[in-house]
Amino acid sequence: MKKSTKNRIRVIGVILFFLYLAVLTYFLFFSEKYGRTAEREFSYNLTPFLEIRRFWNYREFLGLKAVFINLAGNVLAFVPFGAILPVISRRMRGFFRVMLLGFSFSLLVECTQLVTRVGTFDVDDLMLNTLGAVLGYLFFALCDRIRRHIYG
Repeated sequence: MKKSTKNRIRVIGVILFFLYLAVLTYFLFFSEKYGRTAEREFSYNLTPFLEIRRFWNYREFLGLKAVFINLAGNVLAFVPFGAILPVISRRMRGFFRVMLLGFSFSLLVECTQLVTRVGTFDVDDLMLNTLGAVLGYLFFALCDRIRRHIYG
């Protein structure tokens, strides 16, 4: 691939990444649709799988939409993180590197939610967000492998 094409792809990736961060910030901290208010007490869950299990056990009462938004939404929200980072920088490639970066970024988000009292610090969200970043990286790796196979 030509160097100019790589640079163009990298620039587009940076723009997409900042747009992604802006949208993610809105939904995580400002969207009233997802129950974001700044009047709550400190709220946290440090027990792994507690909220995941609760949402699954009460899925009929809560409704499929609420369960999907909480469980799949936490995964899907971080897929772009893991897919775009390796496009932006070669140093951001590698399964464990993206997993650690996804976990670190999710931890930053969860701590910010705790301190600002917008949302809840939830260890389950850390796990689901990290899974999303990893799935995003696997999608990138698959696409990169296909590209290399086709274009040599």
